Amino acid sequence: MRFRTAVSVAVFLVHALLAAPFGWAGASAQEAPDSPLSRLLEAELGRFPGIAGLYVRHLGTGEAASVRGEERFESASTIKVAIMGHIYRMADAGEIDLTERIELQRSDLVGGSGIFRYKGVGLNPSIRDLITEMIITSDNTATDMLLRRIGGVDPVNEFLEEQGLDALRMRHTVYSYFRGLYERINPGFVSLSREDVYALCCANTLLGNVPSLAERRDSLNREVAQSAPAPGEQGTSDLLHPEENWFGVATPRAMGQLLERIETCTIASEASCEEMRRILRNTQASGTPIAGALAIHLSVPVGHKTGGTTGVTNDVGIIYARSGPVVMAFYNKEIAGPTAVAEIRMAEVARMVVEYFDGPPG
Repeated sequence: MRFRTAVSVAVFLVHALLAAPFGWAGASAQEAPDSPLSRLLEAELGRFPGIAGLYVRHLGTGEAASVRGEERFESASTIKVAIMGHIYRMADAGEIDLTERIELQRSDLVGGSGIFRYKGVGLNPSIRDLITEMIITSDNTATDMLLRRIGGVDPVNEFLEEQGLDALRMRHTVYSYFRGLYERINPGFVSLSREDVYALCCANTLLGNVPSLAERRDSLNREVAQSAPAPGEQGTSDLLHPEENWFGVATPRAMGQLLERIETCTIASEASCEEMRRILRNTQASGTPIAGALAIHLSVPVGHKTGGTTGVTNDVGIIYARSGPVVMAFYNKEIAGPTAVAEIRMAEVARMVVEYFDGPPG
């Protein structure tokens, strides 16, 4: 989602499978707390520059391990996988047509990652187009357009509850997430319009297809700068807590289980799951710490979704190792130091996991 950029600007200026006849469910999970895999993960996460949670499962052998697998983390944009899963399930049930087109309205525009805010108002992308961009470029405008079409975050949460994945939950639309942040910075911002919130989210970037908001943006930025926390006072992380302020909530195990169901076609039809896997394999957004390292060093493809905000850089997905698909859900918080260092460690852990199952390369 790349909340990180928008939040930084604002602050410093601002699991039961649902019974469904959709194919093989894979080997049963074998998660032993003192297995070699568990010890490997514990050791590696002990060197992580922050608090990390990780769930790993080989879908062929069923071997699984986790560290803080049940701990709740800020999902950031990884929760968009749940939106995708819900809509494809709806399509299978005949409740929505993926070729249906939705007009891009000026009120749909939100800041942060994605391409649709640079497109012309009146554009008519299909639901399939919106899902694709929501995942591969983590498009925030596409995300909120989809949520508008399906009735908000509640249907997504109901879908997750039906799946037994209560530990995954959407808290906000992208717009309400950003708006809540600014209101916590300055209670006077309760009167901000949608366009005001959009302008603030674009504080140090182009305003996409609404350049006329530049003057209003500059005025609002001056107000944000005056309201921003002083050194030593409430900081960015404080503004993002408690949990109800998060964009979404996830545990590594629950997100891993959602991904397992996409890979094994137990959440939707084979055709729908294949589309979802294809989309995940084309992720481009926001840095790819796990996929990048595996592609470069081991030539291993990955279907995944990233998600980051201040002090958080998550990556979840399906690693197509030689020995079989491996689900990996990596969450973190309270990262100390540069995010890039944390992402390097994530990539190293992913490479070790693949080599644990496949053996050394070559």
